[in-house]
Amino acid sequence: MEEKPKEPKTPMTSFASISEDLILNILKRLPALSFASAACVSKSWNQICNQILYKPKFASAFSLNPDQKVALEEVVNKVLSEPIRPHFAIANVIGSGVDLSERLNFLATKLGFQTPIIVSCTSGIMGRDAVTDEHREVMLEEYWVDGESNPCSGIILTVGFLPGLKVDAIPLFQPRKGFRAAMVDNFVMDIKDYSTSISGCASPVGIIMFGDEDADQKPVMEKLDHAMSSDTIIIGDERAQFLYSNGVESRNDYESSEYFSAAVALVFARDRDKRCGTGEIQFHAALSSGVSAVGPRYKAVSVKKIVSGTGHTTWLTARREGEQEIQNGQRILDDINNELVNQVGRPDLYIGVTEQRHCFIGLEKSRVMTFLVFHGVMGGDQEYLFVDGAGIRTGDYFQFYHSDPSAALSSCSNVSKNFRNLNLDWSSRNCLQARGVCDNVCNKELVGGFVFSCCGRGESFFERCNVDSSPFLDNFPEFPMAGIFCRGEIGRGFSVFNADEGQEERTSHCCLHVYSAVYLLVSYTPAHPEH
Repeated sequence: MEEKPKEPKTPMTSFASISEDLILNILKRLPALSFASAACVSKSWNQICNQILYKPKFASAFSLNPDQKVALEEVVNKVLSEPIRPHFAIANVIGSGVDLSERLNFLATKLGFQTPIIVSCTSGIMGRDAVTDEHREVMLEEYWVDGESNPCSGIILTVGFLPGLKVDAIPLFQPRKGFRAAMVDNFVMDIKDYSTSISGCASPVGIIMFGDEDADQKPVMEKLDHAMSSDTIIIGDERAQFLYSNGVESRNDYESSEYFSAAVALVFARDRDKRCGTGEIQFHAALSSGVSAVGPRYKAVSVKKIVSGTGHTTWLTARREGEQEIQNGQRILDDINNELVNQVGRPDLYIGVTEQRHCFIGLEKSRVMTFLVFHGVMGGDQEYLFVDGAGIRTGDYFQFYHSDPSAALSSCSNVSKNFRNLNLDWSSRNCLQARGVCDNVCNKELVGGFVFSCCGRGESFFERCNVDSSPFLDNFPEFPMAGIFCRGEIGRGFSVFNADEGQEERTSHCCLHVYSAVYLLVSYTPAHPEH
């Protein structure tokens, strides 16, 4: 049989002829979805993609496009414009008539149905515009254009990639009927069990929480504060409308007509099975307080809890600390208002109640903890002082607090100063490492951060813009941050020292704040070269 002549070899023109460095340079410029597809092409490409995404990354953007669907597409396109593997996502929206389920489904389609996602309605957002890259703080209010109202709407989306941590969205269920107490012990145990299964430690690195607007988060935070290590940082929005997705069908099926989610926790646990050579992620939290104490301390004498369709109210009488005379609500308020006579405007009033309570989970032995709990002052008459919420007992001591722009501005400046010191410390470490002066010093860098600020703050409170964002903008302007204005700020585990805290705040546990801004920094330390 006659042998066919061999065809001449053609020069290689495929990707096989391209150097690894050039492939890396191409892949790192791809948007996230194309990058994910490229990682599946071959083992070598997957390894190159892992070289590109070897350290944590945040991506965040907001849009005020009046077309809500276009706004959603703008922020998704922006956060996915570079390589990232979503480990979690948080979307916060402002505006009326918002369909959270539509946004949740769209995000799950784009980011993956196994990605833990939380979508919430909020009172305002802060971050960088997806189109202009301009940083803004925007509150939920109506802007007037040519004499007509123009409703404000918008969305901010944050996606995080955190190698070395695992993330899950864990809900707190509450019965809709009958005995409506939330299943707090189950919730706390679910968080501890998840953290233990991932890290071998019952306390996670951090938690970002969103509470339902009709649920009481006070007992939830007291038990979490009791159960978690002091190193566990918890931040979030106390009262919101939210939906979540975590890809765990058993949990999602549990939510039915009999139960609703009273809260959801995005839990960050250290992965004991992380890839060799992965560095360490650390959370840092700080608090900017916006209230000042006024008047003497009081001791509650008689306490009545009133339950209505709008929630719980407490009626109480009290006596000044060290005195025997019982004072009614009007008398107490007159004394406090006399001390506030020089205050500009009409500040919001609160009482900060010092509570000593027995805390326990399940059948474990209880321990006594001291909490500082804020209640909004609703008014008073010739008999009682009226405050919102419940849980105050006869014999509890309390102090009045008022919203104070000057104190908030000073506090925000202190947070910025502490961030500056952190930044200088990290920069000096990196400089020593680069010079080879100290082999035991590892580089440290910021990944990104979050702000949860009271909706009473903002430009109208400070009479200047971007105050709550300023600690980030002044010290870490090039790093992504996302913030919201909420109706109750959750904050626990402040590792960045707050010099403006009073004695009461330092000696008591306080997890639910008023007129505050809670800050979270996420930093990364690469693994030592020898590891």
